[in-house]
Amino acid sequence: MSTAAPPADWHRLDPRTVLVTALVVAGVVAGAAVPVTLGLTRWSSLPVAVLQVLAGALLVIGVAAGADRVRWHRTRYRIGTERVDLHTGLLLVKRRSLARSRIRTVDLTANLMLRLLGLVTVRIGTGEQGSESTLVLDPVTRAEGERLRLLLLERAATASPGVHREGELAVLDPRWIRYAPVSFVAPMLGGAAAGAVMQVSDWIGAQGQVIEWVGDRFRETPLLWTIIVLVLAALVAGVVGALGLWIEMWWNYRLEREAGGTLRVRRGLFTSRSISVEEARLRGVDLVEPLGVRLLGAARLDAITTGLAKDHEARNADHNTLLPAAPRTRADAVAADVLREPDTPTGAALTPHPRAARGRRLRWSLAAALAPVLILTLLGALLTPVLLWIALGCAAVAVPVAVALALDAYRALGHALSGRYLVTRSGTVRRSTAALERAGVIGWTVKQSVFQRRAGLLSITATTAAGGGAYTAYDTDASEGLTFAADAVPGLLEPFLERSPKGA
Repeated sequence: MSTAAPPADWHRLDPRTVLVTALVVAGVVAGAAVPVTLGLTRWSSLPVAVLQVLAGALLVIGVAAGADRVRWHRTRYRIGTERVDLHTGLLLVKRRSLARSRIRTVDLTANLMLRLLGLVTVRIGTGEQGSESTLVLDPVTRAEGERLRLLLLERAATASPGVHREGELAVLDPRWIRYAPVSFVAPMLGGAAAGAVMQVSDWIGAQGQVIEWVGDRFRETPLLWTIIVLVLAALVAGVVGALGLWIEMWWNYRLEREAGGTLRVRRGLFTSRSISVEEARLRGVDLVEPLGVRLLGAARLDAITTGLAKDHEARNADHNTLLPAAPRTRADAVAADVLREPDTPTGAALTPHPRAARGRRLRWSLAAALAPVLILTLLGALLTPVLLWIALGCAAVAVPVAVALALDAYRALGHALSGRYLVTRSGTVRRSTAALERAGVIGWTVKQSVFQRRAGLLSITATTAAGGGAYTAYDTDASEGLTFAADAVPGLLEPFLERSPKGA
């Protein structure tokens, strides 16, 4: 096969991609080798099973390396004055091109294997939906990746109003790791760990023995205590997993402002990530406080911006997070620096919502808590009194929790105008304080149900091309909510207000 170099203005990926693919596939094959070998011993001797698995492993690794060698040979890219071109494919050559004027992100990632070899994966995106809006160069050298990032994100530096800091805006404080165990990730990882134990034991045909061993340990223990101990063990495993995941994601974290108006987030222990956000595309920030993190006085900071990559892989990589969970005061300070404001809009005094909004939340929350209690009560009346006692216990626990969450959700409601930004806050399990640039609002959506109309309330949503696309002030006083929208973006809502009946 010919290895002739492409034309001068075209470039190839790094040839060590074949080595990377071979090593990665070898690791996957090694992980699967033990259960496969044990499974084959049911029909043949151990030496024969080992030879069969070894031959299969070599075949899989060889095919994967060969396919990647073809991919490397048939892939080339070019950075032109107007466009970025990527050609790849063997029989059906796929030609893709992005206009440089539309490029909004150039992100660099490198797993441990790529880092050891000095390579990175470059993702060039326009921030639009779908994989066709992103070009992936996997891999190139780190120097080439940095060159592409600077070249494609190069913009004429423009002065921005307000006070601000250049250079480093935030760095990792190892003490922030204390917020990892109280995130919702911990119980999810605990459940996943328990499921993994059962799955692996099933693969090797030892699931029955595992269940029997657990049963022997708790033979003399009451059922309730057995359940409590097993749940605590799963939570401990989840906490350990959450700590490890936090270290992997946020170690070496650094947020900085580069020349030309680009915010850059770098982070990662084994897999390094570099995410760039143009300030020209920044429309605000979202201060997010999950319940557990909020109880410890912390919050994370997300960017509200147009043009961040929105394909499937990017959505799973916290692409818009500027600051991990940190003390609330620190998050507010970083928000002010990011927005180039002397005082952060996320700390502005908010207008509280009417007491009728509290009643709506209490009714919703109690209905959600009492629905399963009602079902258990009906079943208990028809089947067994035991279900009645279970229903009573559920009610005793669920009702106070439901009331507490409803009152907390009501206290969270608020909205305000703070300089160039409109601010909305809502949520209890996940409280969000969004500061959206008023110039970024492209429309308003006003919703008022029959029950809201009777209570004199409405929900008003600012629509934007950035972030989640919609930021809502829930259950505001009807006249106050419309005035808030009219003052936030003068001239946008007035034509509709003039034609609406008074008090609508």
